[in-house]
Amino acid sequence: MTSYLRETLAVTRAELTKVFRAPTEVLSRATQPVLWLVVFGQVMAHVRGIDTGQTGYLAFLTPGILAQSVMFGAIFYGISVIWERDLGIIHKLLVSPASRASLVVGKALSSGVRSIVQGAGLFATFSLIIACLVRTRERFMAIGQLLTMPMFFASNAIYPLDLMPGWLKVIAHINPLTYLVDVLRGLMIAGGHNVYGYVVDFSVLSLALVILVAMATRLYPSLAQ
Repeated sequence: MTSYLRETLAVTRAELTKVFRAPTEVLSRATQPVLWLVVFGQVMAHVRGIDTGQTGYLAFLTPGILAQSVMFGAIFYGISVIWERDLGIIHKLLVSPASRASLVVGKALSSGVRSIVQGAGLFATFSLIIACLVRTRERFMAIGQLLTMPMFFASNAIYPLDLMPGWLKVIAHINPLTYLVDVLRGLMIAGGHNVYGYVVDFSVLSLALVILVAMATRLYPSLAQ
């Protein structure tokens, strides 16, 4: 276990070094959620059909936009793995003493730290799986865009689940983003509460993370082929 943790932290530190050398990326990540709230939030706050109860719409929206920013940034993090494959870095990592799980979790953790600026290695691990499957930057961008927007709108990020038709509610209930937003609303809004309860939220997110890490660990060596 000590060796695994040491390897994971080494990978995380190496990935974060890239961030420290690109301060403009940090700035762009920090401003993106603000633009959503200023532009989209101000308009939607005047839509009377969205009932958020005693919570103002901007307060209701803020955790959703934060979760969305984390998801978008983490999903497209996987494209860096394809760059590493094209540059031959993946081959060097795979012949290193580090375990496959350490490589995957270390990269996911570094993406999670990047997301703190906006505000989860869960979606970063998901992006690694996509990168392992599609293998080209063009296909990754296409599939990334295809998946992120439906996940965002099929969640409770910008409107309550009660406004959804029945079939969309079913999708929202199995969407991990729904539970991440639920956690953030309970923690960020003064006097707010989460719908499902923290035990359910963290259980669903933890289960999804374990499954995705296992899948990414199994698929990661295929990138070198």
